[in-house]
Amino acid sequence: MSVPSADWLRVLNADLHCHSTVSDGWLDPEAVVLRALANGVELLALTDHDEVGGIDDAARVAQAHGLGFVAGVEISVSFAGETIHIVGLGIDHRHPVLLQGLAQVRGGRDARARQMSDALEKVGIRDALAGARRFARNPALVSRAHFARHLVASGVMPDVRTVFDHYLVRGKPGFVEHEWAVLEDAVGWIRAAGGIAVVAHPARYRLSSADMGALFDRFVAAGGEAVEVVSGAHSEDEMRRFATVARQRGLLASRASDFHGEQESPVDLGRCNPLPPDLEPVWMRLLPPTMVRG
Repeated sequence: MSVPSADWLRVLNADLHCHSTVSDGWLDPEAVVLRALANGVELLALTDHDEVGGIDDAARVAQAHGLGFVAGVEISVSFAGETIHIVGLGIDHRHPVLLQGLAQVRGGRDARARQMSDALEKVGIRDALAGARRFARNPALVSRAHFARHLVASGVMPDVRTVFDHYLVRGKPGFVEHEWAVLEDAVGWIRAAGGIAVVAHPARYRLSSADMGALFDRFVAAGGEAVEVVSGAHSEDEMRRFATVARQRGLLASRASDFHGEQESPVDLGRCNPLPPDLEPVWMRLLPPTMVRG
């Protein structure tokens, strides 16, 4: 069995952040893997929100088709008044510390969903929770995305992004404040499960320069090791900005579409920009030993 060369590994078509119906994606785990294969992905991580229930199915299909696969998760964190997402890559998705932490994070979702529905009813949108549940394959994970899909299907707004802008972000009638995990706890759960913690799509967060610096200070101090430099949510300028952060902080660089479905995601699986060549790809630490150069 041959070993891949380092040069080839650095330009691997890796997509290390995407979602299935186990959280708020449109495709089930098996279909996510098959779409990734069709798009030429060579290493895939399934990273559902606060949930690892799709890992086994995705891994089984990936193995059957010879696709490199990494078990992952995306954990919701409260920081400086924002919801921050920390991706865990290469986790043991059965580790009890991680599972207990994820269960704790999921525990508040049902109450938040009810509060969101009540808030939307006050502005004339009735039965929003029942509608959102029709879009949620996992009843423990009714999210803002499911409410948004219901409002689009009901003709209230033309698309999910517009729903968020008018109803579901801070200061809008359907937004409900919620306390997620503590940053250090989330990183600790990932590390306990043998994984690498990654700051997901950092350009999305409405943080001041000081708060962004504090986020990375605390993340690195807690043992975080990587940042999504390339993300489906990042412009080229934002990619350059967080490439600089990776260099300055000595962080590994990740590449990810954050794919949810073709209806909503600007970047398809495996269609991200390449990483800047001087950065150390996080997948150099993740590549399964059975993966060989084609």
